[in-house]
Amino acid sequence: MRRMSEEPRTSRIQRQVVQLILDRRLTAGAPLPTETELMEDLGVSRNSVREALKALQALDIVEIRHGYGTYVGQASLTPLVDGLTFRTLARHDDDTGALAEILQVREVLEEGLIRRVAATVTEAELERLEGVVTRMESAGGTGLSFPELDREFHEILYASLGNALVPQLLGAFWTVFRRVSGARGWTDDPSPEITVRRHRDIVTALRARDVEGAQRAMAVHFRGIEARAAEESRGVG
Repeated sequence: MRRMSEEPRTSRIQRQVVQLILDRRLTAGAPLPTETELMEDLGVSRNSVREALKALQALDIVEIRHGYGTYVGQASLTPLVDGLTFRTLARHDDDTGALAEILQVREVLEEGLIRRVAATVTEAELERLEGVVTRMESAGGTGLSFPELDREFHEILYASLGNALVPQLLGAFWTVFRRVSGARGWTDDPSPEITVRRHRDIVTALRARDVEGAQRAMAVHFRGIEARAAEESRGVG
């Protein structure tokens, strides 16, 4: 019974600490009140404060620097990445299905975003995208994989939107895919030339301001990723 009563109290204290951060307009890196001050402000025990802060640290809402104090965290998407990675790897009987769910969410996001990009992308950004594709082609020609170039391409692709959350969210899905691939021992891209062509098709459609063509090229790109993930899973199994 005691454990049941402690859990709601910890959750309540977490909410109070978060509200304190919001009310005081504290930004990432700003120091929080000391444990003693929080005890007095919230009217709770030291252990309750510590448990709440530990839980918030796991969410990257606060950062506990031992010997220095507690600070506002970066509120990054690291907890999301860790959770999705575990969720995918824990489905031992269906790697393909779990990973397909993540790819599907990313696909829906990118197919929707690419329509906006077609109207906002600048010539300078198109040149940068073309440069990344050229570097992909060079790497693939020498037998090297280019996952980081793939990530760079998608980061540049959405820069014109001016939305800081977009690259963070898509980067989270990208990281989960790479972690799962590494954990399962999947091989590098077996068809780099096809991957290069799919990225180039996206740039070509954007240069023509062809919204439907860009969305279609993005869909084809993701179909390739999904097919590869399914093939790798069968091979490992």
